[in-house]
Amino acid sequence: MQVTELFIRRPVMTALTMLGLLFFGIVSYLNMPVSYLPAVEFPTIQVTASMSGANPTTMAASVASPLEREFSSIAGLQSMSSVNSLGSTTITLQFDLNREIDGAALDVQSAIARAASDLPDQITEDPSFQKVNPADTPILYLSVRSDTLPMSTVNDYSKTFLTQTISMIPGVAQVLIYGEKQYAVRIRLDPRELAARSLGIDEVKTAVEQANVNLPLGTLEGTEQSLMIQDNGQLTSADQYADIIAAYRDGQPVRLSDIALVEDGVKDERFSSWLNDDHSLTIAVKRQPGTNTIDIVDSIRQKLPWITSQMPAGIKLDIVHDNSKFIEESVNDVKFTLGLAVALVILVVFIFLRNLASTFIASVAIPFSIVATFAVMHAMDFTLDTFSLMALTLCVGFVVDDAIVMIENIIRHLEMGKTPMQAARDGSSEIGFTIISMTLSLAIVFVPIMFMAGIIGRVLHEFAMTITAAILVSGVVSLSLTPMLGSRMLKSKSRIAESDPVFDRLMSWYRSSLSLCLRHRAATMVASALLFAATAAAFMVIPKGFLPSDDQGLIMGFTQARQGISYDSLERQQKETIPIIAANAGIRDQIQIIGNPLSNQGMIVALLKPASKRKSLDEILAELWGPINTLPGLEVYLVNPPMIPIGGKQAKGDYLFTLLSPDSDTLYKSAQSFDVDMRKHPLLTGVNSDLQISTPQVEIDINRDMASSLGVSANDIENALFTAYGERQISTIYTVTDEYKVIMQLKPEFQKNADALSMLYIRSSAGNLVRLDALAQIRESTGPVTVNHTGQLESVTFSFSGKPGTSMGQITEAVQALALEKLPQTVSTLFEGTAGAFAESMNSLYFLLFIAIVAIYILLGCLYESFIHPLTILSGLPSAAFGGLITLMLFGYDLDLYGMVGIIMLIGIVKKNSIMVVDFAIQAEKTGLTPEEAAFQGATTRFRPILMTTLAAIMGALPIALGFGAGAEIRRPLGLAVVGGLAFSQIVTLYLTPIFYTYMDEFQHWLDARTAQPEATEGEA
Repeated sequence: MQVTELFIRRPVMTALTMLGLLFFGIVSYLNMPVSYLPAVEFPTIQVTASMSGANPTTMAASVASPLEREFSSIAGLQSMSSVNSLGSTTITLQFDLNREIDGAALDVQSAIARAASDLPDQITEDPSFQKVNPADTPILYLSVRSDTLPMSTVNDYSKTFLTQTISMIPGVAQVLIYGEKQYAVRIRLDPRELAARSLGIDEVKTAVEQANVNLPLGTLEGTEQSLMIQDNGQLTSADQYADIIAAYRDGQPVRLSDIALVEDGVKDERFSSWLNDDHSLTIAVKRQPGTNTIDIVDSIRQKLPWITSQMPAGIKLDIVHDNSKFIEESVNDVKFTLGLAVALVILVVFIFLRNLASTFIASVAIPFSIVATFAVMHAMDFTLDTFSLMALTLCVGFVVDDAIVMIENIIRHLEMGKTPMQAARDGSSEIGFTIISMTLSLAIVFVPIMFMAGIIGRVLHEFAMTITAAILVSGVVSLSLTPMLGSRMLKSKSRIAESDPVFDRLMSWYRSSLSLCLRHRAATMVASALLFAATAAAFMVIPKGFLPSDDQGLIMGFTQARQGISYDSLERQQKETIPIIAANAGIRDQIQIIGNPLSNQGMIVALLKPASKRKSLDEILAELWGPINTLPGLEVYLVNPPMIPIGGKQAKGDYLFTLLSPDSDTLYKSAQSFDVDMRKHPLLTGVNSDLQISTPQVEIDINRDMASSLGVSANDIENALFTAYGERQISTIYTVTDEYKVIMQLKPEFQKNADALSMLYIRSSAGNLVRLDALAQIRESTGPVTVNHTGQLESVTFSFSGKPGTSMGQITEAVQALALEKLPQTVSTLFEGTAGAFAESMNSLYFLLFIAIVAIYILLGCLYESFIHPLTILSGLPSAAFGGLITLMLFGYDLDLYGMVGIIMLIGIVKKNSIMVVDFAIQAEKTGLTPEEAAFQGATTRFRPILMTTLAAIMGALPIALGFGAGAEIRRPLGLAVVGGLAFSQIVTLYLTPIFYTYMDEFQHWLDARTAQPEATEGEA
């Protein structure tokens, strides 16, 4: 090839070009950010609103529905779900991967503004939004506690200083305070004292509101100066509120302390957090989608010393869990794997060549190809993550292939007696087309992945682009630097280690066995057909997975007690889990959160010791599952948080399955029976749902005629009930740093049961006090804790996991079959989260595999100007796929995302060997050899480079297959599929390709004879 000769004749140009690539690659590497995964998160926005005291049904109808109607018209909205609980609505909006989150946020803000007129006037916190996915695991956990200061003081410093400082760091989406204890003045009224003094509860509320004021007072303008007016209208402590005069009776003042217990308290008394056995505040930091975890955590760590210096000495601030450490360890381990793969491949090259110069020339392609690829990655805004580095690790095995083929062919010409310069020219010219064919056909395998849609496409895009860039760069290096170095560094006496007795014996055995197979071609083809059938069967039989479980050093737990449980009882039950978890040898610390996300639920974050000092995460999960679920009245669900959170719902298991219906009665009835069926299913475990409709409640049926006759309106009744039982925030204390609430309610002893309602009096328009039970009928019933929507329909979502040994494919098929059998047609279903993405992705992955094969066929057909020879080259693919699938099954792995990537890679690697055989055989047949002789000569001549390139590729993938370091377990399927597929296909293709070539060549000659045009006779001309 003339291009190759140009590089040989101009060594300075070649050297400077390659050094330039090396320089820009190094600079790019030093400036690339580090991440665990590519940016694969869906743009997600969470909208929250609250209306104190409103029941879940009211929140769903009056707050969630108006907002959802407006949100549904936003472009690019992929899913919408809401959770409506007591006084709170949370709506999660997830957008298409291609939607820019800032633009989506503007649309959400506009939709909230449009819905404002439809929202109730009583709403206490207007709708607001954050760019955060509630299903994301926090990247950083901090513990704030004190042995000397009250928790409200600790909370003040945490909320007004610590969290505000962290929130301003770029990339931080949300800073949560679990167990928040914000200061509040608590006014707990005694209904008996109110009745004795003929006071209505709303009169007391009005008195407090008027006593605590913070109005603008103006100024005094004199001739010489201006004076601001200031008074003491603002009350700031419980003692000051206790002295408020609520009314006068018999000429005597009735102070608030006479009718109520007034104390310094906290805003939320049903929400707490512990670090091990110590009461503390837990600060959880979540990042924005698409941002770099390591950069964010580094920025926070740089701020923490300054933050600590500004806080009182009695406050202790500790980092409890740092997810960036796991990411750094994983990336560093992949870098080590990459270095180990390079060393192993160079060792293989040296063992075969037994020549330092030849080994150097072939091996120098590895660093040049990989380092130059960093420049491409940096130009495309990629990160140094496990996927991109894993792509480079796998590249090591075959970026050297082209150089090996080139140097082996040059040395073969040297052995003919040519000078190094002439051997380099002739050898590179002869093999140049083969290298181009191998490079392009390998690169095109990954082109369909680049354009794949959905979460799978986003995960694999960076991988495919990186590996394609490395392949193309290696082809350029092999056609330029390798022959140039060969012409200068090789000597006339350079030889390949032809005296190696092991290889000579192997070569002799291969020649005799190949001759035997060529004499029994039909039997070999029958075996090939059986292998193809076995490959198809293996694809059907192997368990299917999606994303393997990762070991990030923490276990998430979710607790759920009976509906209607009191806070004190929930706290007592959940704290019984602390010694059970602490008893496990693999647990370092644990965070206990009580009362979140619902009043009968809690969370556990079990933090594990370093991986080298404990068992695997799955083993620890199995050890904890039994003991922790022996506690009476408390269900505990332990899960390994997914490495890629998909969907906006936080799951208490590995799978999410949602039922939807416009008819809530049918939905709830079907969900209850379906829950029973799922719990009985032999493949499922940890089944639970968000259906909670049996919470004890009190129904008050207002007798409107009676109330009207007594001068009491429904509004008066609801206002009195809200003040008495709704923890009503009746006033606000404004300070320089924050604002605090004044909360009014009845004393706890008058909130224990429905009998206390009869003690509540309401002031009528005539000025009389009327007892509540004279205006309404009071009865006990049950109702929902939450009302959940998916889209705009009411929904019930089931969380569950599979029994050990089951695959995601088995689970999804089983649940779909159960739903089809048990649920009515009016109830629709869908998988969400990881299971939903799995259901959508498997068919596309198989289609992708087919597209890759078609793309290779088209390219090879164009290169060889043949419809037939590409089939010969592709004939070894079933053996590669069969070897990869069998290896996965032998080691007990599912065919998951990593395994499928390995199978796709095998398509590109294996056919390179076939290209070397077919290309040489075609050239040999042109010299007059028969197809059998040409195939035999091509296979035996290329036996050494085929063996070298295959072993190099195996060594490149072997460190991944062995699994070193953090996160190595999830990468093993890819390495195992590549190593197993290459090892098996190496044996098969060395025999199948030559034999298939003879049949295809005969078919080509027959086809040419049938389609050839007969020559015209002289008369016809």
